[in-house]
Amino acid sequence: MYYSYVESPVGDILLVADDEGLRSVNFPTAKRPVHPDPDWVRDDGKLADAREQFAAYFRGERKEFDLKLVLNGTPFQQDVLRALQQIPYGETRSYADIARMVGRPKAVRAVGGANGRNPLSIVIPCHRVIGSSGKLTGFGGGLKVKQTLLDLEQANN
Repeated sequence: MYYSYVESPVGDILLVADDEGLRSVNFPTAKRPVHPDPDWVRDDGKLADAREQFAAYFRGERKEFDLKLVLNGTPFQQDVLRALQQIPYGETRSYADIARMVGRPKAVRAVGGANGRNPLSIVIPCHRVIGSSGKLTGFGGGLKVKQTLLDLEQANN
């Protein structure tokens, strides 16, 4: 496994990849922050493309990522992750919207669970999912980070 950090308005974000692609994006503000494993190798060069794409996103210059991703999880979780990728930059959808998108309109809680297990935050924009009432709901990096990401996208849309 390789790792690197990218500066962001919410602190240094840890990027983790292997030869197959990007595996996780980790916020320093997470309830359970991820730290590099002693077996991992810091390799800013190997993650240079990802680091630049994230930097461009935070500058408001990139609205979509073009990175090789490693998606794990159940078929349902993968369906949810693919649905999240369909949410346009600067827009939001509710958990109920995502449940309908994956053909399981009653699976709102399961969508919430799959959304919460998204290891590739920002690239797979789980921050764009809000409650049906329009309120912000859970986010692995914390609600302040979620609001910061949404505000960034609104300002650059």
